[in-house]
Amino acid sequence: MTEAVTGATLMARLDAADRGFDGALTELLRWDVSEDDGVNRIVRGILDDVRERGDAAVLEATIRLDRVAATQLADLEVSTAQLDEALASLAIAEREALEQAAARIRSFHERQKQPSWQYRDADGNLLGQQVTPLDRVGVYVPGGQASYPSSVLMTVIPARVAGVREIIMTAPTPDDVINPLVLAAARLAGVHRVFRIGGAQAIAALAYGTNTIAKVDKIVGPGGAFVAAAKRMVFGPVGIDMIAGPSEIMVVADASADPEWLALDLFSQAEHDEAAQAILVSADAALLDAVHAAMVRRLPAQPRADVIRRSLAARGALIKVPDLDAALDLINRVAPEHLELAVEDAQALLPRIRHAGAIFLGHHTPEALGDYVAGPSHVLPTYGTARFSSPLGVYDFEKRSSIIGCSAVGAAQLAQVASTLARSEGLVAHAESAEARIPGFDANR
Repeated sequence: MTEAVTGATLMARLDAADRGFDGALTELLRWDVSEDDGVNRIVRGILDDVRERGDAAVLEATIRLDRVAATQLADLEVSTAQLDEALASLAIAEREALEQAAARIRSFHERQKQPSWQYRDADGNLLGQQVTPLDRVGVYVPGGQASYPSSVLMTVIPARVAGVREIIMTAPTPDDVINPLVLAAARLAGVHRVFRIGGAQAIAALAYGTNTIAKVDKIVGPGGAFVAAAKRMVFGPVGIDMIAGPSEIMVVADASADPEWLALDLFSQAEHDEAAQAILVSADAALLDAVHAAMVRRLPAQPRADVIRRSLAARGALIKVPDLDAALDLINRVAPEHLELAVEDAQALLPRIRHAGAIFLGHHTPEALGDYVAGPSHVLPTYGTARFSSPLGVYDFEKRSSIIGCSAVGAAQLAQVASTLARSEGLVAHAESAEARIPGFDANR
């Protein structure tokens, strides 16, 4: 049922009609989300140290882990002049690409803003909801082995659209190597303050605040194991967006799809890292064969061929299903982060998809366009959490307050219901507080 990944075979091959398919799929989707005790101990020590010693603890951890040159935490803040210089230093093509992506991301997220609203019921009671932005948020941008200016745009612009008053960005710069694209993206997106710090110490500084870095209300953005552990531990005093796992793609294709395009689409996800997952699902066995052949032929030319090969071997799969109905069932079971519908009529399938982070419709919509420039944020729920989570958006940077304003007549009417329910719960003071609004109620009885 499952081919061994040997020789020229890049990835497992499963058939939904086989008896052991369910178990094989469960194993394929498995990702070790258990907490690493060693990582947790280190992170807890850093968090406690930052909470107690503030700036000094953040600085010492950053010097030790990232080998930066600084004598005080303020030395690691990037000035507005430096952000401007980074933007000015870009090649014209790079700057225009960032500007176009930023404009599209902003345009999409402007449509996500929710209005406040109010109405009056028959008794004149005022009810409604007031939507307000968060005051201050922290955006974590990974650094070190890889830097992602696209992630800056995808996290900061929704916050700006929401109206967040202050956005503080942290990004590690090991050995003082600064990526100008990341700083340029911060300038374009509208970050208010940028610090060259990373890891658990950055999360701690944002969560607890120090003399130099103000405490935020929410922390968003991806990171490695230490950042994920830190975000998990600080949740409560501050909000977080999500604990993200490895990136994923599921491609559902029919005979109308181009095997060469599909091979590249799967590569685009697998090249992230060895834990990334790329899955192709089709009822057409010949298409699965053709895509695999294209991948074998193309892989040696990929700069990140070793990463792709290990990712496909560990977590990739070609899955044969009997028909598109079975493919749709599989989609909703897996709840993939990225879902490509490389089929003749992708739009027709959309109403039947309940669980997916982002859905890419048709042959001309590769996931890579969503990563950079289509418009929606590429910060998406992973590891099946699309069953209950949504992409990062403007709503992550807003909160809602209920509005209740009773008229005299309305209060008297509602008080009778409230009193009955309160007394049934044994909360007499609640009942009497409501009853006091009923004309003729004797508060001294």
